Amino acid sequence: MKKYAIALAAAGSLAAIATLPASADHHGADLPGQMDVSRVAAGTYQTDPAHTLVGWSVNHFGFNDYHGVFGDAEGTLVIDPANPQGARVSVSVPITSVAVPSEGLRNHLLRPGKDGGSPDFFGAEPAPATFESTAVTVYGDGTRAIVAGNLSMNGVTKPVTIEARFTGAGSNPMSQAETIGFHGTTTIMRSDFGIDYALPVVGDAVELTISAAFEKQ
Repeated sequence: MKKYAIALAAAGSLAAIATLPASADHHGADLPGQMDVSRVAAGTYQTDPAHTLVGWSVNHFGFNDYHGVFGDAEGTLVIDPANPQGARVSVSVPITSVAVPSEGLRNHLLRPGKDGGSPDFFGAEPAPATFESTAVTVYGDGTRAIVAGNLSMNGVTKPVTIEARFTGAGSNPMSQAETIGFHGTTTIMRSDFGIDYALPVVGDAVELTISAAFEKQ
């Protein structure tokens, strides 16, 4: 279910992006961030927690997909444009930041188990989900990569592969920080992490979409 949460944040961020007017196209020449790898400076970057989201999407009863979002992600990215395959990323996502359209569902995701039993989903005091990269493979024109790593949730660690795409770099006009943006997608099985409540009527496969902004330190 923690992956359930991680997929939630990503789905929400994509939905927000899809509603942007054409004049706000993130490739627009008038925007501070440009999809130009020559703008990326080597160094250590930290997430912008207010603008880094992990969305999830899971099938509900075979009728439709349900979405949610996690925010407040914290972590680091170490990158050198001269050696992009040597990049390293480490991110922590608080499960308690989960946002869904229904307050009742949010309470269900975070409520303790009944009569001292195991919770249906995360429980009242869940540890953050973490991702630690182990390898980065850059391909194509250098703006796409496969990021392999380990995802830890609910006391379980499993290997995960993320399809990542560079989306922009430049100076943030608000913070003046040099910023790099990425989108990422992956699919995980929540049962792999011991979150098997309501299977199979609530889907096992959880689609995750990550929208991340990193600021140079």
